[in-house]
Amino acid sequence: MAHVSRSQMEESLQGVREVYNALATRPIERSCQRLGECCYFKKTGLTPYLTKGEALLAAKALRASGRTKLPKRSDGACPLLGENYHCMIYENRPFGCRTHYCNAAGGPYSRREVIDLIRKLEEIDVSLKGRGPIQLPAAIQDALSS
Repeated sequence: MAHVSRSQMEESLQGVREVYNALATRPIERSCQRLGECCYFKKTGLTPYLTKGEALLAAKALRASGRTKLPKRSDGACPLLGENYHCMIYENRPFGCRTHYCNAAGGPYSRREVIDLIRKLEEIDVSLKGRGPIQLPAAIQDALSS
């Protein structure tokens, strides 16, 4: 893996946070009720894909919660789904989870509503020498290993 400096890493993580903040300011009607239904990947047949910046930010948040490993799940749920159906890293949850496909929250975002933010995440991925979007469990496991 090619080396990325600590300052470039922090700058990239800040860029991911800025994308998340920009999304939050969009006038797109959504209301996550934290039901956790969309977190059951096996049930929905949908698993979010993360860019390297998103995975590194998620791994950092997971470590901050006192965990050093991605929890194993046998029920097909997101490994970040904790007790009471709450995401262990909710404030730092990935873009795909923020623009989720949960009908209870308002359904999926239209790609045209967020394409500029997706492109920014892709630019950050390239700057971090990422491999493009990877399914959530593998992306976060890779980030925890780096």
